[in-house]
Order: sequence, then C-alpha cells, then structure tokens
Amino acid sequence: MNPIVESAQAAQAPSLAQRTVLCASEDDTTALAAALALSPALANATLTLHGDLGAGKTTFVRHLLRALGVSGRIKSPTYAVVEPHRAPPAPAWPTGLAVSHFDFYRFGDPREWEDAGFREVFADPGLKLVEWPEKARGLMPAPDLGIELAPQADESRLVTLKAHSQSGLKLLEALAP
Repeated sequence: MNPIVESAQAAQAPSLAQRTVLCASEDDTTALAAALALSPALANATLTLHGDLGAGKTTFVRHLLRALGVSGRIKSPTYAVVEPHRAPPAPAWPTGLAVSHFDFYRFGDPREWEDAGFREVFADPGLKLVEWPEKARGLMPAPDLGIELAPQADESRLVTLKAHSQSGLKLLEALAP
C-alpha cells in the first residue's frame, strides 16, 4: 500500500466499528452502494474513499450516486477537484440531497483545500464524497465513514468500511446482512 495513504489513515479519527465486504463482481459493488444509499444518515455525512489508483473509488461513487437517483453524466472530479450533484427527493431527504464529489489527487499542498474555499462547502448541508482525502490532511473535517477499496488478484475487491462517528455507525447498520 502507498505509505502516504497509510500515514493518512493512521491520522484519521479512530474507528468505532468496521465491516469488510467482498465484492466479487460489479453487481456486488452496485448492491453495496445501493444499501448505503437507503440510509438517512447519508444526508449530512462525509465519506472518504481510500485505495491505490485504479482501486475503484470513482466507480464506487458512481454506483452510490446512481443508487441515490442522480442521472446524467457522472464524471471524475480529478481535474475540476469537485463535482456537485443533486439527488432527487426521497423519504430521507424530501427536498433532494446536495452531493459534492471531491478528488484531491492533484493537490500538492494540503493548504490548497483551504485556498479553494472548501471549508465553506464542508460546512454546508449535504453528502460529501472525498477521494484522496490524505492530500487535505489536517484541514478537512473528520469523516463519518472511511471506505477502503483493495483490488484482489481475481478482479474482486475487498471493501472495508470504518465508522468514525455516530452517523458512520448508522451507515454501517444499513449494511447489516
């Protein structure tokens, strides 16, 4: 694993609980994202996504956004840094859900997070999905749920979900078998 990722994960808020799921296929990943999408705890949650390049972070976000009802093109925010989305009304969010998908891969200095005005975005209500959060280490608020994706030799993925808050615990509960 990447030492930068390891040190960033060690600096995260302590894990209150965790669950590891084997996604043997794309359908399993879709089902995992759909289960998370049913939880009202997503309304104001911050989810961080960890894994090497190609681990499936953006793909997982796409599955989650589709499960939330987001339509249209869902592109990676690698160059734009953030892509805003709006999920349609649902019982858990009757007026819809604001979603911000971040990718900090290109950040060279954690202060770029502050310079970009993301403190205000994170203070606003809505779901925040963050790829490469270690690039904003020390500035970004603690996540509610950390999602680590680890591709396996057989094309499956081990997905470890770590709750760092009460909202994170509720999200883990949504995945109960």
